[in-house]
Amino acid sequence: MTEFKNIVANRRSHRKFTTEEIDSEAVKLILRAALMSPTSKSNRSWHFVVVEDRLTIEKIADAKDMGSQFLKGAPLVVVVTGCPDINDCWIEDAAIASVSMQYQAEELGLGSCWAQFDKRGLTDGTTANEVIAGILNIPDNQRVLCAIAFGHPADERKPQSDDKLKWENVHIGQFQ
Repeated sequence: MTEFKNIVANRRSHRKFTTEEIDSEAVKLILRAALMSPTSKSNRSWHFVVVEDRLTIEKIADAKDMGSQFLKGAPLVVVVTGCPDINDCWIEDAAIASVSMQYQAEELGLGSCWAQFDKRGLTDGTTANEVIAGILNIPDNQRVLCAIAFGHPADERKPQSDDKLKWENVHIGQFQ
């Protein structure tokens, strides 16, 4: 098993993927990581929409003007939503679940990249949430935080370097 410190160092955003499909057992493990992620008061108000249909992925990628076109090359996209009415920490909980999926994907040798959709949209004023909710039949009480692309990486990324860590951003006892 890979040590977690190595998973953290090696997990980089991949925006280019091969055409190879993702094994169903790997998809299940990725979703398991999300479902096991910590939440405020064990609320678990997040939902995950698993999308493998190319046309649907293309529509999701077009839900905002910039920064999500890479989704079109992924064999798997997971849309992450939360319910603000049930949980005032829905963003934090959905973000933790999202990163948990990304670390699990890394451990499986898969690449991933997060596309932010909350508070994003199209120049005509349509929110990404409206667009994606219409595509995926997401209920009105749910808000889309992000979509995560998963796939076999078609690019190589070097691990993060300990030399570039910003230890000056760590404060002991008080902010200095």
